[in-house]
Amino acid sequence: MKVKIHSLFEYLLETTQAAPEAVVGLSLAEPPRLGEFLADLDPDMLLDWNNRDFSGLPELKTHVIRQAGLDGICTPADVLITAGAAEANYLAIMQLLQPEDEIVIETPGWPQAEVLAKAIGATIVKVTREEADGWRLPLDRLQTAITARTKMIFLTNPNNPTGDMLDAAELAQIVRMADAVGAWLLVDEVYAGLEWDGPRAPSIAGMYARGITTGSVSKALGLQGLRTGWIICPDAGLIHDAVILRENSSEIMNIMGEVIAEIALRPERYAPALETARKQGEAHLAQVDDWIGAQDGLHWVPPRAGLIGLAHLPQGFDSEAFARFLLADPYRTFLLPGSAYDQPQHIRLGVGGGASVQLDVGLARLGHALRDYRAHLPGGVGAR
Repeated sequence: MKVKIHSLFEYLLETTQAAPEAVVGLSLAEPPRLGEFLADLDPDMLLDWNNRDFSGLPELKTHVIRQAGLDGICTPADVLITAGAAEANYLAIMQLLQPEDEIVIETPGWPQAEVLAKAIGATIVKVTREEADGWRLPLDRLQTAITARTKMIFLTNPNNPTGDMLDAAELAQIVRMADAVGAWLLVDEVYAGLEWDGPRAPSIAGMYARGITTGSVSKALGLQGLRTGWIICPDAGLIHDAVILRENSSEIMNIMGEVIAEIALRPERYAPALETARKQGEAHLAQVDDWIGAQDGLHWVPPRAGLIGLAHLPQGFDSEAFARFLLADPYRTFLLPGSAYDQPQHIRLGVGGGASVQLDVGLARLGHALRDYRAHLPGGVGAR
C-alpha cells in the first residue's frame, strides 16, 4: 500500500522553506508559550510510559469527555489519546475500511480520508457542498450517496475549509441515514468551540453507537505543536483495535504532550483560553470580512464557525498560480490555494496565529497582489 500525496500537503511541503513574512492562512488560535505551563509541571515526572494507561492519561481523558459535552453519556474508557486528530482519523479509517468498501465524503472537506481511502483501495463517493447554497451540506444528496455498500461516512464539523456547521437536527438526520445501513460515522470536530452562528453542535460519539468523534487541542487552543488529540467512540472494540493498530504503526505515546494538554484542558484554564480565542477570532473575521468587501471581484461566504473560509477569486484567476505569486517577492505572504480542496477559483483565508502572523500586513500585501496579478492576465483585467 502506497499513500500518495494530496495536493494540499504537496503545496505545504513545497512552501515550507519560503519563509513568508506574513500569513493570511492560519487556522489555529494564537499559540501560548511554554512558560505558561511550567508552574504546573512536575520536574520529577518520569518521561516514559511505565505503569501508565496505554490509552492516555486518565485525567486528560476525563477533560476530553467534559469539553466535548459528553459527561454522563460517554466515559474515559471511550477515549483514546492520539498524536493529534490526524492520527485519530488514521487509526479509525485504517482499521475499518477494506479494499472495495465504500466511504462517503464531503467536498470541499479535509482531504485526509480521501488520501487514505485511495491507498486502501476503497471506493470513494463524494457529496458536493455548493457555494451558491452557502456551502451547506446537501442532506438530500447525502442520503442518495449512502447505500447498503457504505461502510463509513467522513465529515468535518465545523467544516474545513468553508466554516459551515451542521446543527443538532442535521446531525440527528445523518445518524438515521448511517444507522439504516449500519455505516460508521466519523466526524472530525477539531474546530469545535469556535462557533459564530449558533451553539456548539453535539459530538457525534454521544449520538450514535457507531459514531466516532476526533478532536485535538490544536485549533481552539493553539496547541498544534503538542500533537495531542483523541478518538471518542462508545464501541469498545474500535478503541481496542485502534490501540493495537497504533502499537503496530506509530507507537506514539507523547507523555509531554498529554501532560501539557491535561493542564490546558483543566476547567480553570480552558474556559478563559477559549474565550480569548473566540474574541480574537471574531474580531479578525470581522476585519477580513470588511477587507473582502472593499476588494474588486473578491467575495466569500463568511464562516459560521472556525478560523478559515473560502474566498472566491476574480474571473480568470487560478488559485495555485496566484498563491505562488503571492508567496514570491515583493509580497512574501502565505495562504492556501483553493485547488488543495478541489476549488481552483478560491483561496483559503485564515485569521489564526495571533500577532506574529501580521494579518494587517498580509491583507495589505494580498490586496496589492490581487491588483498586480490582474494586470498580468490576458486583457489586463479580471471581471467580477
